[in-house]
Formats: sequence, structure tokens, C-alpha cells
Amino acid sequence: MAGPVGGPTMENRNMILAIVLSIAIILGFYYFFELPRMRAQQAALEAQRAQQTEQQAQTGQQAVPGAPAPLPGAGVAATAAAPTRAEALAASPRVRIDSPRLSGSIALTGGRIDDLVLDDYKLTTDPKSPKIELLNPATGKDAYYAEFGWLPPDSAVKVPGPDTLWQASSPTLTPDHPVTLSWDNGAGLRFERTIALDHNFMFTITQRVVNQGSTPVTLYPYGRILRAGTPHTAGYYILHEGLIGVLGGTLHEIKYKDLAKDGSLKQGSTGGWLGITDKYWLVALAPDQKQPVSAEFVYGQTQGLPHYQADFRAGAANVAPGASAENSSRLFAGAKEVKLLERYRDELGLPLFERAVDFGLLWFLTQPIFWVLDQIYRFIGNFGVAILLLTVMVKLLFLPLANKSYRSMSQMKKLGPKIQQLKERYGDDRMRQQQAMMELYKREKVNPVSGCLPVVIQIPVFFALYKVLFVTIEMRHAPFFGWIHDLSSPDPTSVFNLFGLVPWDPPAMLAIGAWPLIMGVTMFLQQKLNPTPPDPVQAKMFMALPVVFTFMLAKFPAGLVIYWAWNNLLSIAQQRFIMWRMGVKP
Repeated sequence: MAGPVGGPTMENRNMILAIVLSIAIILGFYYFFELPRMRAQQAALEAQRAQQTEQQAQTGQQAVPGAPAPLPGAGVAATAAAPTRAEALAASPRVRIDSPRLSGSIALTGGRIDDLVLDDYKLTTDPKSPKIELLNPATGKDAYYAEFGWLPPDSAVKVPGPDTLWQASSPTLTPDHPVTLSWDNGAGLRFERTIALDHNFMFTITQRVVNQGSTPVTLYPYGRILRAGTPHTAGYYILHEGLIGVLGGTLHEIKYKDLAKDGSLKQGSTGGWLGITDKYWLVALAPDQKQPVSAEFVYGQTQGLPHYQADFRAGAANVAPGASAENSSRLFAGAKEVKLLERYRDELGLPLFERAVDFGLLWFLTQPIFWVLDQIYRFIGNFGVAILLLTVMVKLLFLPLANKSYRSMSQMKKLGPKIQQLKERYGDDRMRQQQAMMELYKREKVNPVSGCLPVVIQIPVFFALYKVLFVTIEMRHAPFFGWIHDLSSPDPTSVFNLFGLVPWDPPAMLAIGAWPLIMGVTMFLQQKLNPTPPDPVQAKMFMALPVVFTFMLAKFPAGLVIYWAWNNLLSIAQQRFIMWRMGVKP
């Protein structure tokens, strides 16, 4: 139906509004989320590569020290220059960690867990790429470690500190053989620390103190995670990276910059957990879930270098002469695999532990979509195929609504000649033309607004799938077929170098891969099945949309582009079938 003189018809106004909103949202995603993500990801990758290939000490730089922590008795003295990772590891005798998924070592000097490598994960899809190094020694570059101990209210009581040299019961820690570290303070107190590791990423630390003296002592068990320096982050809204924890039953997410601004955050809790999260990795402490603790997130600086700390202190242990006290806590250090986090949540009673994966405000869509994808993947073995089957399931779910929409669009296309006759009959009398078209729509029982429903339905699923591809490690480096080796990254090919046949790397804005082209073609074909806007300007705008979307989606994860292209193909088949049944020519 026509609007005022020179204005678009009602059906075109609604369609234009839906398309403009879609473009605005996708552009916003690209410029405010996707583009910063790609830049930050590239910067982080280059920094990690430089760190892991560094063979010589970085002279002329200050060391990255351990924290002058608010916990008494903790901290590492700064050195004149930061050694390399290999040099820092060699500076202390160590207990080797040997498990199916983790390798590394525990420093006997200080008893820290400060050397962890994730054997299942690499920096890139290249099989020769270095493995992910999660934790680093306290005196080395990019220090990142966990430590445990006892705090005395009386400074005269000698407790193990950062320079304490522990004795180990075994040279190797395995899932089947825990290691016990021991140290005697020479004044009647013997300290023991038993470290056990499961077959994944969970350590259990049991601290024990035996009072062999003649006077009672009071000690407070503690644990802490310290990270020196501010790591590279994606730095935008849809992903949290920084300090995280569930304390008092509430999820706390604190960005590095916010903690640097506020200084610290204290929270009392019974049980819970807290730590530091990256996009895919998590290091978290979990005290005894029945024990009240005082937890804290801390920001500090040493010699101008920032550090971030998550720690807890449990209640006092009063140890009489001849008696002993024991405290148990856990340390998670590894990949944020959803199923594994959920298992720890259920088996160990860690509240909301799966929330370490940032499913966001649309969790009610994002988590079910991930669950379905994961279930299909376990059966099929390919996340790309899982995305295709998920698309079919979504299409089936909304089949009645989509059929109604496509029938309306087919009716609109069928009414094209009659609408043209009305335009010719009433000429420039827009008001009379509008009334006649309203009567035509009413008589033929056509709703022009329903043609926008497929676009409206697709947008929430698009966003939820984007989130799943972006935040879940299960999608990281997940291959499809052919040239797609990582569904969470853009299509690496480009039409402007003939998909790799020409030895030239085009600029980022010209990196239009094969899948974005397929998506653009399917969008164009689907558009040809819809009624042609009577306004020539609108018609040209509609014709340009496939090109615009091709360039925009070329920078999005390949899995998302594959979803969109496959969804277009299914929509074309569905709409073409309805048109055939209604006797409408495509």
C-alpha cells in the first residue's frame, strides 16, 4: 500500500526497516566487537609467539616480581632483570608434573605451582605451533602462579615463605601418585603440603602443620593466584577477561582496568571460588566449600609494574603441643571446557563453576544452542556439520511461522501485476492508490508485514551462535571441510588472489573468502524470489544488500557464515516449494 506522495509502500517500509536494523546490528557487531577482537587476538598471538621463542634474557628491563601481597609472609623479591622462562625454571629444584593433559613443574623454592603447559592446546592450527603455556615462574617474564601457605598472627612464628626450600617425597607428580612437600622450621613446627592432580586440570592441595613444640600456635591457611603485568585482552562488551569468582553465591566479574581503579575488593563467603580468567583459560582457587573464608581481589604495583591477585584466607587453626591441623583446598588451572566445568560443579559442589564461560545475557539461548551443537558433535564428530544440522532443527522449529511468511511473500509476488495496474490507474493520487491497495490486501488476505518474519527470527539465533563460536573453547580450532581449519576464525581464502593461486596477500578489507561469496550468492538468489520493490531506488538498494553483507560477514567467524549460507539455501528451497504449490513463477 502506498504512503504519502513520494513515500514507500507499507510492505516496503517494513522490509526496509527490518533490513536497516539488521545492517545496523551487524555493522555494530563488526566495528565494536569483531574488529577489536581480531586486532586484540593478533596482538596477543604475536606477543605469545615472541615470548615463547625468546632465548636470551631481556637485558635493561626490570624483573616482573611476585606480589608484595597483603598476605603476610608471601611475595618474591625483585631481581635486577627478568630472566627468560627457561632461566627462571632452572633457578629452583623442581617436581615434574606428568599427566595426560598437563605438563610442567612445581618449584621447591617457595613450593609454588608456577609452570603449567596445556598439552592438548596450541597457539595456532599449525601442528608445529607451540603448546599453550598457562603458568610462569614468579621471577620470570609474565609471572603467573599459585601458592599456598599459613599466616601467623605473631611474626615471631616462623612459617614457610617465598624462599623456603621444601623437600619432596617424589620427583614426579602424576594423577596416580601425589607428592608431599615437607619443611621443618627448626622451632617445633613441621609443615607438610600434599599435592594431588586428577586426569584433567584440578589440583587438590592438603596443608598440614604438626606442632612438635611445647607451646600452642595459631595459624591461618591461605591460597592465592598472582598474575604480573596486564595481559592482552579482546577488551569489549560481550566477553569478560580478568578477575572472576562466585562468592556468597554471587558471580563477580571484575575487569583488569576496574580493579586497577578501585584497588581491591573484599568479600566474605562460605566456600565458593575465585581466580583469573582469559577467553579460553581459567586459573581458580576453591577453598573447602563448608568453610567460611575471607576472599579478596587485589591490584598492586612493584617498581611500576602492575600485578593482580585473587586470594582467600580461612579461619584460624589452633594447634596445641603434640597436635596437628589440616586444611584442604583446590586449584583449577586449564581450559574452560563446558562439560568439565559442569562436572566439577556437580561432583565437587563448586557453585556456578560453569559460569566461568561467559555465555552472556542471552544465556537462555546461548547455552541451549551450545548444548545441541555439542550433542550433535559427539555423534557426528564435526562441529561444522553440527552447525548445518542445528540450522535444519531451527528451520523445523519455526516451520509454521516461516511457511506463513513465505506464503504471504508469494501472494505479494502474485499480486504484482494487479498492484502495477492500481499504480497506473491512480497515477499520482497516492492517497487513493493507498486505499485501493489496502482493499486489495484485505480482499486477498495478504499481510505484507509477515514477509519480515524470516529476518526477525534469524537475528537472535545469529547472535547466540556468534556468542557460542566466540566464547567456547570447543569451537576453537574446530575444523570443517576443505580449507576451513578453524570455525571460530574468518574464512582464510580471498577471491582477490584467486583463493591462493596468486602469491599475494590482499588487504583485510579485500579478504573475501569462498564461504562469504557463497553466502552472498544465496542471499541474492533468495532475494530474487521476493516481490520486487516498485520504487527503483529501493530496488537498487535491495540489489546492493548481498554485496554489502558479503563484505561485512567476510570478517566474521567461518562457522557463522556457513550457518547463514546454509540457512539461505534452506529458505530458498522452502520458499520455492511454496511458490510452486501456489502456482507463482519465481
